[in-house]
Amino acid sequence: MVTDRRNLDLKYDASVIYEKRRNRFEKLIAKQTKTINFLSNLRLIVFIAGVAASIYFIFIAKYYIIAAAVLAATAITFIYLAVIHNEIILNRKYSEALKNINEKSKARREGRWKDFEDTGDDFVNKDHAYSYDLDIFGEKSLYQMICTPSTYLGRQKLKDLLENHPDSADEIYARQEAVTELSDNLTFRQMFMADGMFIKGEINDPQSLFEWAEQKSELFGRNSIKAIIRLMPLLAVLSIILAAFSLISYLIPIAILVVNYLFLKMKNKEMHAAFEMAEKYKRDLDVYKRMLLRMERCKFKSSYLVQIQESMLDSEGKSVAGQLKKLSGIVESMTNRYNFFYFFINIIFLWDFQCMISYEKWKTASGSRIRKWLEAIGEIEALSSIAVLKYDNPEWVMPTITEDGQPLTAKKLGHPLLGNDRVCNDLNIESSSGILLITGSNMSGKSTLLRTAGINLVLAYAGAPVCADEFICRIMDIHTCMRVSDDLEQNISSFYAELLRIKNIISEVKKGKPVFFLLDEIFKGTNSKDRHTGARVLIRKLSKAGIPGMVSTHDLELGDLEKTTNGAVVNYHFSEYYKDNEIFFDYILRPGISTTRNAIYLMKMAGIDMEKEEI
Repeated sequence: MVTDRRNLDLKYDASVIYEKRRNRFEKLIAKQTKTINFLSNLRLIVFIAGVAASIYFIFIAKYYIIAAAVLAATAITFIYLAVIHNEIILNRKYSEALKNINEKSKARREGRWKDFEDTGDDFVNKDHAYSYDLDIFGEKSLYQMICTPSTYLGRQKLKDLLENHPDSADEIYARQEAVTELSDNLTFRQMFMADGMFIKGEINDPQSLFEWAEQKSELFGRNSIKAIIRLMPLLAVLSIILAAFSLISYLIPIAILVVNYLFLKMKNKEMHAAFEMAEKYKRDLDVYKRMLLRMERCKFKSSYLVQIQESMLDSEGKSVAGQLKKLSGIVESMTNRYNFFYFFINIIFLWDFQCMISYEKWKTASGSRIRKWLEAIGEIEALSSIAVLKYDNPEWVMPTITEDGQPLTAKKLGHPLLGNDRVCNDLNIESSSGILLITGSNMSGKSTLLRTAGINLVLAYAGAPVCADEFICRIMDIHTCMRVSDDLEQNISSFYAELLRIKNIISEVKKGKPVFFLLDEIFKGTNSKDRHTGARVLIRKLSKAGIPGMVSTHDLELGDLEKTTNGAVVNYHFSEYYKDNEIFFDYILRPGISTTRNAIYLMKMAGIDMEKEEI
């Protein structure tokens, strides 16, 4: 069991912390900018002074040794200042990233996350068992609110966390422990996010990178070929030197260079493909290296995070960042092909082949591990997104997960996406066959309650805190039937679409899977008599099968199921009240069947006069 932050009596306001950090980085940016400008001017002064002094000692004082010393000192000082200058520029980029991260974090904490760019629209799947109905992806979704990954696999891992659940409570508790540790380590999370923000442009799917790293080349792995490639540059250099001193004919080095050129042309296509991949992922590899180095240096305590760290190492326990540093160096050599002198260097030294040999050696040692490394980055990114909820909402509770206990019990359960507008209610489904039948008038809160239960279950299974004071549940497959509409392309009516969703629920039940269902206004696509009959039969079947869930309905006649099922179906309702000729909803869940209707009143509010027959 994970210790809840509230039990530690830690009181803080995340918005205030984010604002303070934002201001601190803004001041740091201003200071770094001044330093950068100062160093730029200083480099210019050193250059001008060094050149002027050298000219004086060469042409006026005729002290050539002193002139050489001045030139050397100028060059060393200039390079030293350039290194410091570039380092501070990089630090300023980090400060700018961290400032933006804290601005965005403050916006999220204050409910202004609906403008965040990454909505997860590419993950929207209307056929998924629950994600579309529960606003897991897309605009104004859970994903949009919490998403912080910058890498392709980070986004995919977060998607998986929200779409699938573990089979054991122990794994969920391990995630909770990891999420709590990451939540408490705000500096690591934000620096890790800042690392990822250096990925520019489109987020590349690394699948082609994995294939590039894992695919072996028979040619560049052969010892005989490697020996020839090592020997030919030596012969070329030696023949050029001997020809320069007229010890051999100049035709010999020319012949050797022609042979080298033909060698390069032989495997040009294979090497060109490798070099294209190097160029594509050069910047990303630098980012991955920084992120992995930060992960390696962090002393995680939770077993889940430690396991992720250990999965990155090979059998010899080599440093992952060190292995990626080697790859970055090879890639750097591969991408220096547009230098003016590269053509000549390549022909003399067979530089393309040298790069390919070094790369093949790296692939043999580490190529098969790069998939694990990037998956580890993605896993930490996804868990860090979940940790955002834990840090921003210390009043939320970590759920208790049971293997065989009651399906769902919650106190003061609220919808996590509604912010300060949420109204919290208690829920209690005590037995496996327990079904809550929710009645109420239009706009009273029935659908929102179903989504509240569903989205909090999703969070619970992901290892996240839930928006409640207490939350106990068991592991169940969530199935919903809520946003069902006609599909013109497949010629499917909304009623038939409902039937398909419900058929899928029944099919999962027959397979013996633990199911929790959320049905919103079932069979609304047909006439009232068939809707009433069909709903009654379905609810009875689900109850007898021992399947817990929640049903919202306008059919008040279904309320007698509470008696005919011996309490397996329990009635709850929402109601409204009127004041000064206006309608109000308190969104408070109450026991029993609804006794109010408001459709006619809402029509009048919309400007439709129901007392006149003509329009």
